[in-house]
Amino acid sequence: MAQRTVLFVLFDAVQSLDVTGPLEVFMGAEQHAPGTYRIRTASLDGAPVRTSSGLTLVPDQALDDPLDAHTLVVPGGQGTRTPDPALVGWLREHGPRAERLVSVCTGAILLAAAGLLDGRRATTHWAYCDKLARDHPDVEVDPDPIYVRDGHVATSAGVTSGIDLALALVEEDMGREVALGIARHLVVFLRRPGNQAQFSAQLAAQTARREPLRDVQRWITEHPDADLTVDSLATRASLSPRHFARAFQTETGMTPGRYVDRVRLEHARRLLEDTTDGIEEISRASGYGTPEAMRRAFVKALGAAPAEYRRRFRPAPAR
Repeated sequence: MAQRTVLFVLFDAVQSLDVTGPLEVFMGAEQHAPGTYRIRTASLDGAPVRTSSGLTLVPDQALDDPLDAHTLVVPGGQGTRTPDPALVGWLREHGPRAERLVSVCTGAILLAAAGLLDGRRATTHWAYCDKLARDHPDVEVDPDPIYVRDGHVATSAGVTSGIDLALALVEEDMGREVALGIARHLVVFLRRPGNQAQFSAQLAAQTARREPLRDVQRWITEHPDADLTVDSLATRASLSPRHFARAFQTETGMTPGRYVDRVRLEHARRLLEDTTDGIEEISRASGYGTPEAMRRAFVKALGAAPAEYRRRFRPAPAR
Protein backbone atom coordinates (compact mmCIF):
# COMPACT_ATOMS: atom_id res chain seq x y z
CA MET A 1 0.00 0.00 0.00
CA ALA A 2 1.35 3.44 -0.92
CA GLN A 3 2.05 5.69 2.05
CA ARG A 4 -1.00 7.69 3.11
CA THR A 5 -0.80 11.02 4.89
CA VAL A 6 -3.15 11.38 7.84
CA LEU A 7 -3.54 15.02 8.84
CA PHE A 8 -5.08 15.99 12.20
CA VAL A 9 -6.51 19.51 12.38
CA LEU A 10 -5.75 21.30 15.67
CA PHE A 11 -7.39 24.37 17.16
CA ASP A 12 -7.75 25.99 20.57
CA ALA A 13 -10.08 24.18 23.00
CA VAL A 14 -9.91 20.95 20.99
CA GLN A 15 -10.77 17.76 22.90
CA SER A 16 -7.41 16.09 23.48
CA LEU A 17 -8.71 12.51 23.31
CA ASP A 18 -10.40 13.24 19.97
CA VAL A 19 -6.88 13.83 18.65
CA THR A 20 -4.75 11.36 20.57
CA GLY A 21 -7.15 8.39 20.44
CA PRO A 22 -7.33 8.06 16.63
CA LEU A 23 -3.72 9.24 16.29
CA GLU A 24 -2.51 6.34 18.46
CA VAL A 25 -4.44 3.92 16.25
CA PHE A 26 -2.82 5.18 13.05
CA MET A 27 0.58 5.33 14.75
CA GLY A 28 0.14 1.73 15.86
CA ALA A 29 -0.47 0.74 12.25
CA GLU A 30 2.60 2.69 11.12
CA GLN A 31 4.74 0.95 13.73
CA HIS A 32 3.40 -2.40 12.53
CA ALA A 33 4.23 -1.64 8.91
CA PRO A 34 6.59 1.35 8.59
CA GLY A 35 5.85 3.51 5.58
CA THR A 36 2.10 2.88 5.69
CA TYR A 37 1.03 6.19 7.19
CA ARG A 38 2.61 9.62 7.45
CA ILE A 39 0.92 11.23 10.45
CA ARG A 40 0.92 15.01 10.76
CA THR A 41 -0.78 17.60 12.96
CA ALA A 42 -1.44 21.19 11.93
CA SER A 43 -3.05 24.35 13.28
CA LEU A 44 -4.05 27.42 11.29
CA ASP A 45 -0.79 29.29 11.88
CA GLY A 46 1.37 26.40 13.07
CA ALA A 47 1.31 27.70 16.64
CA PRO A 48 0.69 25.46 19.69
CA VAL A 49 -2.93 25.02 20.77
CA ARG A 50 -4.36 24.56 24.25
CA THR A 51 -6.85 21.73 24.58
CA SER A 52 -10.08 21.94 26.54
CA SER A 53 -8.41 19.95 29.36
CA GLY A 54 -5.47 22.36 29.55
CA LEU A 55 -2.90 20.31 27.68
CA THR A 56 -0.78 22.09 25.07
CA LEU A 57 -0.31 20.40 21.70
CA VAL A 58 2.51 21.49 19.41
CA PRO A 59 1.58 20.92 15.75
CA ASP A 60 3.99 19.75 13.09
CA GLN A 61 3.09 22.57 10.72
CA ALA A 62 0.59 25.21 9.65
CA LEU A 63 -2.50 24.15 7.75
CA ASP A 64 -1.47 26.24 4.75
CA ASP A 65 1.90 24.51 4.43
CA PRO A 66 1.94 22.32 1.31
CA LEU A 67 0.58 18.86 2.11
CA ASP A 68 -1.76 16.50 0.30
CA ALA A 69 -3.71 14.64 2.96
CA HIS A 70 -5.20 11.28 2.10
CA THR A 71 -7.17 11.20 5.37
CA LEU A 72 -8.15 14.49 6.96
CA VAL A 73 -9.21 14.14 10.61
CA VAL A 74 -11.20 16.94 12.25
CA PRO A 75 -11.58 16.47 16.02
CA GLY A 76 -14.18 18.08 18.25
CA GLY A 77 -14.19 19.91 21.55
CA GLN A 78 -15.30 23.19 23.06
CA GLY A 79 -13.58 25.05 20.23
CA THR A 80 -16.34 23.94 17.85
CA ARG A 81 -19.05 25.82 19.72
CA THR A 82 -18.10 29.07 18.01
CA PRO A 83 -16.18 27.89 14.95
CA ASP A 84 -13.26 30.01 13.79
CA PRO A 85 -14.30 31.42 10.39
CA ALA A 86 -10.73 31.02 9.11
CA LEU A 87 -10.72 27.34 10.06
CA VAL A 88 -14.13 26.78 8.47
CA GLY A 89 -12.89 28.51 5.33
CA TRP A 90 -9.80 26.31 5.20
CA LEU A 91 -11.95 23.19 5.55
CA ARG A 92 -14.31 24.40 2.83
CA GLU A 93 -11.39 24.81 0.44
CA HIS A 94 -9.24 21.83 1.37
CA GLY A 95 -11.74 19.28 2.70
CA PRO A 96 -12.98 18.15 -0.72
CA ARG A 97 -9.40 17.35 -1.76
CA ALA A 98 -8.98 14.60 0.85
CA GLU A 99 -9.71 11.04 -0.21
CA ARG A 100 -11.15 10.41 3.25
CA LEU A 101 -12.75 13.10 5.38
CA VAL A 102 -13.18 12.14 9.04
CA SER A 103 -14.65 13.91 12.04
CA VAL A 104 -14.55 12.92 15.69
CA CYS A 105 -17.29 14.01 18.08
CA THR A 106 -18.31 17.63 17.44
CA GLY A 107 -15.78 17.95 14.64
CA ALA A 108 -18.87 17.22 12.54
CA ILE A 109 -20.07 20.73 13.39
CA LEU A 110 -16.98 22.15 11.67
CA LEU A 111 -17.51 19.95 8.61
CA ALA A 112 -21.16 20.98 8.44
CA ALA A 113 -20.27 24.67 8.79
CA ALA A 114 -17.97 24.22 5.79
CA GLY A 115 -20.79 22.65 3.78
CA LEU A 116 -19.01 19.29 3.63
CA LEU A 117 -21.90 17.29 5.10
CA ASP A 118 -24.70 18.70 2.95
CA GLY A 119 -26.82 15.88 1.55
CA ARG A 120 -24.98 13.31 3.65
CA ARG A 121 -25.86 11.12 6.60
CA ALA A 122 -23.76 11.95 9.66
CA THR A 123 -23.56 11.67 13.42
CA THR A 124 -21.90 13.47 16.31
CA HIS A 125 -21.90 13.39 20.10
CA TRP A 126 -25.43 12.62 21.27
CA ALA A 127 -25.67 15.91 23.17
CA TYR A 128 -25.11 17.91 19.96
CA CYS A 129 -27.16 15.93 17.44
CA ASP A 130 -30.18 18.21 17.80
CA LYS A 131 -28.02 21.29 17.34
CA LEU A 132 -26.36 19.84 14.25
CA ALA A 133 -29.74 18.98 12.74
CA ARG A 134 -31.24 22.35 13.63
CA ASP A 135 -28.33 24.46 12.38
CA HIS A 136 -27.72 22.39 9.23
CA PRO A 137 -31.03 21.06 7.85
CA ASP A 138 -29.30 19.75 4.72
CA VAL A 139 -27.46 17.17 6.86
CA GLU A 140 -29.22 13.89 7.64
CA VAL A 141 -28.30 13.54 11.32
CA ASP A 142 -28.49 10.05 12.83
CA PRO A 143 -28.13 10.30 16.63
CA ASP A 144 -27.82 6.57 17.31
CA PRO A 145 -24.64 5.08 15.75
CA ILE A 146 -21.14 5.44 17.15
CA TYR A 147 -19.96 6.26 13.64
CA VAL A 148 -21.40 6.69 10.16
CA ARG A 149 -19.76 6.18 6.75
CA ASP A 150 -21.29 8.03 3.81
CA GLY A 151 -19.06 7.71 0.78
CA HIS A 152 -15.62 9.10 1.56
CA VAL A 153 -16.95 11.02 4.58
CA ALA A 154 -16.96 9.40 8.02
CA THR A 155 -18.31 10.99 11.19
CA SER A 156 -18.14 9.57 14.70
CA ALA A 157 -19.92 10.17 17.98
CA GLY A 158 -18.41 11.19 21.29
CA VAL A 159 -14.74 10.90 22.15
CA THR A 160 -13.81 7.18 22.29
CA SER A 161 -15.89 6.37 19.21
CA GLY A 162 -13.12 8.11 17.26
CA ILE A 163 -10.92 5.15 18.22
CA ASP A 164 -13.55 2.74 16.86
CA LEU A 165 -13.70 4.65 13.59
CA ALA A 166 -9.89 4.82 13.28
CA LEU A 167 -9.69 1.05 13.86
CA ALA A 168 -12.28 0.54 11.12
CA LEU A 169 -10.24 2.68 8.72
CA VAL A 170 -7.04 0.79 9.53
CA GLU A 171 -8.89 -2.49 9.03
CA GLU A 172 -10.05 -1.19 5.65
CA ASP A 173 -6.48 -0.27 4.71
CA MET A 174 -4.46 -3.10 6.23
CA GLY A 175 -6.79 -5.92 7.19
CA ARG A 176 -8.49 -7.20 10.30
CA GLU A 177 -5.46 -8.83 11.91
CA VAL A 178 -3.50 -5.58 11.98
CA ALA A 179 -6.46 -3.65 13.40
CA LEU A 180 -7.05 -6.39 15.98
CA GLY A 181 -3.40 -6.25 17.04
CA ILE A 182 -3.65 -2.49 17.55
CA ALA A 183 -6.89 -2.89 19.53
CA ARG A 184 -5.23 -5.44 21.80
CA HIS A 185 -2.24 -3.17 22.33
CA LEU A 186 -4.52 -0.26 23.26
CA VAL A 187 -6.66 -2.60 25.39
CA VAL A 188 -9.85 -1.78 23.52
CA PHE A 189 -12.32 -4.10 21.82
CA LEU A 190 -12.34 -4.48 18.06
CA ARG A 191 -15.96 -5.46 18.03
CA ARG A 192 -18.11 -2.33 18.01
CA PRO A 193 -19.84 -1.97 14.64
CA GLY A 194 -20.36 1.57 13.44
CA ASN A 195 -24.11 1.31 13.72
CA GLN A 196 -24.00 0.12 17.30
CA ALA A 197 -25.97 2.55 19.44
CA GLN A 198 -24.11 5.28 21.33
CA PHE A 199 -25.83 4.10 24.49
CA SER A 200 -27.11 0.85 25.92
CA ALA A 201 -30.90 0.68 26.11
CA GLN A 202 -30.75 1.52 29.81
CA LEU A 203 -28.65 4.63 29.21
CA ALA A 204 -30.48 5.72 26.07
CA ALA A 205 -33.74 5.88 27.99
CA GLN A 206 -34.34 8.14 30.93
CA THR A 207 -35.01 6.46 34.25
CA ALA A 208 -38.68 6.70 35.10
CA ARG A 209 -39.57 8.84 38.09
CA ARG A 210 -42.28 6.57 39.46
CA GLU A 211 -41.23 3.36 41.15
CA PRO A 212 -43.71 1.07 39.31
CA LEU A 213 -42.30 2.21 35.96
CA ARG A 214 -38.70 1.84 37.18
CA ASP A 215 -39.58 -1.68 38.30
CA VAL A 216 -40.90 -2.40 34.81
CA GLN A 217 -37.69 -1.11 33.25
CA ARG A 218 -35.65 -3.42 35.48
CA TRP A 219 -37.97 -6.33 34.72
CA ILE A 220 -37.58 -5.86 30.97
CA THR A 221 -33.79 -5.78 31.28
CA GLU A 222 -33.67 -8.89 33.48
CA HIS A 223 -36.28 -10.89 31.53
CA PRO A 224 -35.94 -10.15 27.79
CA ASP A 225 -37.47 -13.56 27.01
CA ALA A 226 -40.66 -12.86 28.97
CA ASP A 227 -44.02 -11.66 27.69
CA LEU A 228 -43.23 -7.98 27.22
CA THR A 229 -46.37 -6.79 25.50
CA VAL A 230 -47.87 -3.52 26.63
CA ASP A 231 -50.77 -5.36 28.26
CA SER A 232 -48.42 -7.58 30.27
CA LEU A 233 -46.16 -4.72 31.33
CA ALA A 234 -49.15 -2.55 32.23
CA THR A 235 -50.44 -5.30 34.50
CA ARG A 236 -47.06 -5.45 36.23
CA ALA A 237 -47.22 -1.68 36.78
CA SER A 238 -50.86 -1.87 37.97
CA LEU A 239 -51.94 0.57 35.26
CA SER A 240 -54.26 0.37 32.29
CA PRO A 241 -52.45 -0.36 29.02
CA ARG A 242 -53.26 3.09 27.65
CA HIS A 243 -52.17 4.89 30.82
CA PHE A 244 -49.03 2.76 31.06
CA ALA A 245 -47.94 3.38 27.47
CA ARG A 246 -48.45 7.12 27.79
CA ALA A 247 -46.70 7.36 31.18
CA PHE A 248 -43.78 5.16 30.08
CA GLN A 249 -43.07 7.30 27.02
CA THR A 250 -43.45 10.54 28.99
CA GLU A 251 -41.02 9.46 31.70
CA THR A 252 -38.43 7.52 29.67
CA GLY A 253 -38.52 9.33 26.33
CA MET A 254 -39.37 6.24 24.27
CA THR A 255 -42.29 3.90 23.77
CA PRO A 256 -42.41 0.57 25.65
CA GLY A 257 -42.05 -1.28 22.36
CA ARG A 258 -38.91 0.61 21.35
CA TYR A 259 -37.39 0.07 24.78
CA VAL A 260 -38.11 -3.67 24.60
CA ASP A 261 -36.60 -3.83 21.09
CA ARG A 262 -33.40 -2.17 22.29
CA VAL A 263 -33.07 -4.38 25.35
CA ARG A 264 -33.57 -7.55 23.33
CA LEU A 265 -31.12 -6.48 20.65
CA GLU A 266 -28.52 -5.55 23.25
CA HIS A 267 -29.00 -8.86 25.09
CA ALA A 268 -28.67 -10.89 21.89
CA ARG A 269 -25.62 -8.90 20.82
CA ARG A 270 -23.86 -9.58 24.14
CA LEU A 271 -24.59 -13.30 23.88
CA LEU A 272 -23.22 -13.38 20.34
CA GLU A 273 -20.07 -11.58 21.44
CA ASP A 274 -19.43 -13.31 24.74
CA THR A 275 -20.75 -16.88 24.42
CA THR A 276 -20.66 -19.83 22.03
CA ASP A 277 -24.42 -20.38 22.33
CA GLY A 278 -26.19 -21.22 19.09
CA ILE A 279 -28.31 -18.74 17.16
CA GLU A 280 -31.53 -20.58 17.96
CA GLU A 281 -30.74 -20.66 21.68
CA ILE A 282 -29.85 -16.96 21.70
CA SER A 283 -33.01 -16.02 19.81
CA ARG A 284 -35.13 -17.74 22.49
CA ALA A 285 -33.12 -16.31 25.40
CA SER A 286 -33.44 -12.79 23.97
CA GLY A 287 -37.18 -12.97 23.44
CA TYR A 288 -37.23 -13.23 19.65
CA GLY A 289 -38.67 -16.72 19.64
CA THR A 290 -37.19 -17.76 16.31
CA PRO A 291 -33.85 -17.24 14.56
CA GLU A 292 -35.67 -15.59 11.64
CA ALA A 293 -37.25 -12.97 13.91
CA MET A 294 -33.85 -12.20 15.42
CA ARG A 295 -32.26 -12.05 11.96
CA ARG A 296 -34.80 -9.46 10.81
CA ALA A 297 -34.20 -7.35 13.92
CA PHE A 298 -30.41 -7.45 13.45
CA VAL A 299 -30.54 -6.61 9.77
CA LYS A 300 -32.88 -3.69 10.41
CA ALA A 301 -30.89 -2.25 13.32
CA LEU A 302 -27.30 -3.21 12.55
CA GLY A 303 -27.22 -4.04 8.86
CA ALA A 304 -25.86 -7.54 9.53
CA ALA A 305 -27.40 -10.93 10.26
CA PRO A 306 -26.56 -12.48 13.68
CA ALA A 307 -24.04 -14.97 12.27
CA GLU A 308 -22.24 -12.21 10.35
CA TYR A 309 -22.31 -9.97 13.41
CA ARG A 310 -20.69 -12.71 15.51
CA ARG A 311 -18.06 -13.40 12.87
CA ARG A 312 -17.07 -9.75 12.58
CA PHE A 313 -17.32 -8.51 16.14
CA ARG A 314 -16.63 -11.35 18.52
CA PRO A 315 -13.08 -11.06 19.85
CA ALA A 316 -10.70 -13.76 18.69
CA PRO A 317 -9.82 -16.27 21.45
CA ALA A 318 -6.58 -15.57 23.26
CA ARG A 319 -3.69 -17.73 22.16
